[in-house]
Amino acid sequence: MRILLWHVHGGWTDAFVRGEHEYLLPTTPEGGPWGLGRGGRDWPESVREIAPEDLRDAGVDLVVLQRTEDLEKAEELLGRRLGRDVPAVFVEHNTPRRDVPNSVHPLSERDDILVAHVTPFNSLFWDCGRAPTTVIEHGVVDPGELYTGELPRFGVVVNDPVRRWRVTGSDLLPAFADAAPIDVYGMNADGLGEALGLGEDRLAVEGDLPTRRLHESLARRRVYLHPIRWTSLGLSLIEAMHLGMPVIALATTEAFHAVPPGAGAVSTDLGVLASTARRLVHDPDEARAAGRIARAHALRRYGLSRFLADWDAVLANVVGGATAAEAAEGAGLARSIRHDPEENHPTPYERTTAS
Repeated sequence: MRILLWHVHGGWTDAFVRGEHEYLLPTTPEGGPWGLGRGGRDWPESVREIAPEDLRDAGVDLVVLQRTEDLEKAEELLGRRLGRDVPAVFVEHNTPRRDVPNSVHPLSERDDILVAHVTPFNSLFWDCGRAPTTVIEHGVVDPGELYTGELPRFGVVVNDPVRRWRVTGSDLLPAFADAAPIDVYGMNADGLGEALGLGEDRLAVEGDLPTRRLHESLARRRVYLHPIRWTSLGLSLIEAMHLGMPVIALATTEAFHAVPPGAGAVSTDLGVLASTARRLVHDPDEARAAGRIARAHALRRYGLSRFLADWDAVLANVVGGATAAEAAEGAGLARSIRHDPEENHPTPYERTTAS
């Protein structure tokens, strides 16, 4: 099928466009939020850049929305009403930002567009009202088991850590810098060390690297830190697990279920996280063993084939004439059949490598 979507969330799109469809990405000379196109990504040839004015005659079968503004923009460019004249699915990447847990989703009054949450946590915390919903968990293109852990340092991947501050857990980093230096990757991280009062010997900003270079550089660090307080999940955490890195994460939002026992530490107790991080960074053998557990779990739960199969099932139902509610029901049934009961094991409040 021919799918229209915008290049909004690069990591998620990187997995989504690996399917067997044709993907149309609006492209303009100025780029920006409505015309980024491929954005220089090494994606399959089935990912086509297209001028917005050509979309009306492009034979679009389905629209994947990722921002509320996408709905109006798509209807303007296609000259058709979404949910009635052309099927659409809204991908909810984000946790609610205000009035939690009473946050009402912007599509709560629409019963003709399926809302696909990327985590069960999102589905739980958004009030979607009349809108049919399903959950299609993240999938990641496997970068390979690149972990060497040769550098006794922590790696963090985060965008805008100074501006977002408590959301990204930037204020928590000094507790880890006492154990080992921290290397921060991502956009707009300049000034983080100064904001935290940490010198370059304790916190270094590596910047926004191309994906392959990021993975290779990150995998040399002994331990991955994920101090983010409030995010849907964070693809960087899943990618680090794929690399074979042990991980330290706050037990907030979806991270508690994304990281299995033995893969590092997941807790809301900063003392537990800091002490486990210290032990791992000073014990390469334990760190490597924990990283292997993390990778095995990530491949099983967040593998690309599972992700694409889930999306194919939903897209086929939506394009095939099923109502949004029927598509949601079908996706829910498929998910319950696929669910591995062993992954629903009882877990303690705090998980560390010693659990």
